[in-house]
Amino acid sequence: MSGNGGSGAQADKHPNDQLGSWFVRSGWSKGELARQVNRRARQLGAHHISTDTSRVRRWLDGEQPREPIPRILSELFSERFGCVVAVEELGLRSAHQSPSVSGVDLPWAGPQTVTLISEFSRSDLMLARRGFLGTSLALAAGPALVEPMQRWLVPTPAGAAPAPAAAEADRSGPRRSTKLSDPELELLESTTVMFRQWDAQCGGGLRRKAVVGQLHEVTDLLQEPQPEPIARRLFGVAAELAELAGWMSYDVGLQPTAQKYFVLALHAAKEAGDKPLGSYILSGMSRQMIHVGRPDDALELLHLAQYGSRDCSTARTQAMLYAMEARAYANMGQPNKCHRAVRMAQDAFADATPADGDPDWIRFFSEAELHAENAHSYRDLAYVAGRSHTYTSLAKPEMERAVELFGQDEEHQRSYALNLIGLATVHLLEREPEQSAAMAEKALVVAKRVRSERVNTRLRKTVDNAARDYADVPAIAHLSDQLALQLPDSVEAAQAV
Repeated sequence: MSGNGGSGAQADKHPNDQLGSWFVRSGWSKGELARQVNRRARQLGAHHISTDTSRVRRWLDGEQPREPIPRILSELFSERFGCVVAVEELGLRSAHQSPSVSGVDLPWAGPQTVTLISEFSRSDLMLARRGFLGTSLALAAGPALVEPMQRWLVPTPAGAAPAPAAAEADRSGPRRSTKLSDPELELLESTTVMFRQWDAQCGGGLRRKAVVGQLHEVTDLLQEPQPEPIARRLFGVAAELAELAGWMSYDVGLQPTAQKYFVLALHAAKEAGDKPLGSYILSGMSRQMIHVGRPDDALELLHLAQYGSRDCSTARTQAMLYAMEARAYANMGQPNKCHRAVRMAQDAFADATPADGDPDWIRFFSEAELHAENAHSYRDLAYVAGRSHTYTSLAKPEMERAVELFGQDEEHQRSYALNLIGLATVHLLEREPEQSAAMAEKALVVAKRVRSERVNTRLRKTVDNAARDYADVPAIAHLSDQLALQLPDSVEAAQAV
């Protein structure tokens, strides 16, 4: 019976009401569903699958099919309904019992991490072009987010190696017989660097699907037997790609999707034994929490990052973490702690040298980025303190220096746009509408080149605020007209991936 995807278990069967409900709503006949299953199985290389109407009837009656049938049915119903329909929602059991696609409390083990990244990236590639994946998830916050992440600090048992995931029961293709070579690994690592450069230049919208596709390919490699050193390097590549997929998702406004990738990246970094990379991933999660108005969660994640990498991160990485800590304190309305974190970021950055051997993922944290983070911290304090001139006077020179430096940087164009917008907001806080309009117009020029919903949203919000307070200022009226003309209604984040 295995050729038909049946389980062979006949006892104690009950009708599968969950599968039946999805099937009835689909409008398919049993024969049509059988034909689609067979077609998808052939695409996967599972040529032994030959399903017919009687087999579909048995599934509806409660028979549990073997893999890859549950996965295929999940894909077919997901595509039919435009949302992720998990195997469990169909009343089926997959070969690997994994947590819900929407959860963040995941097993901290190598094989499960590989399976989860593979499943999630596959779903993303399948559904993201229509924008449904992000809407099927929920953003975790508070203890539901922070407590699972604390397990990042739990030491891996002595002598435990990151085991590549065992081959799934449905893998029917030929097995790799040789390990990856150093040139192959170096190519994967250099490709990740290239993707990161594209993101900085062009925003998250242009290459996000390519990054997710590359991540999915790496999980395929991790499902093959590899020597421990190679497996660790592959987990490191997976961690960096998952973090970048999360960052790009955040940039185009897919917040729950971004968080899921960040969580999966942290799991992969733990398997790679890379604590500094883990701290960097946690800093990205904290930035997202600040963005969604949860600075207390951001601070807890940052403290996890700082503690977990206290004995191994470079001065540049420490400076970045302190700068993000200042942002969290600013948004919590704690100026003294914010000032202290800013000073610590400056001191740590001053200690950074080329001899530290910084990894590529922290290369973005330049002098320009340090000034930018400090400027945004002071600007956020000004907002919290009711447009306080005390803090805007601190923010302005920092932001001006950031804009000057990013203006000389051809790679980090999105950062240039964001800081032009930041300076425009500072001018608004200082009641300087003409200067604000000038900075926003410069940002508009860059925004048209950068596919970043984050840039577009911030620019629109800044111009809207300016128009509300200074509608009678000609420069602001002209800016509003230019924005409507050159950057019309927000493109849905789903279409920007």
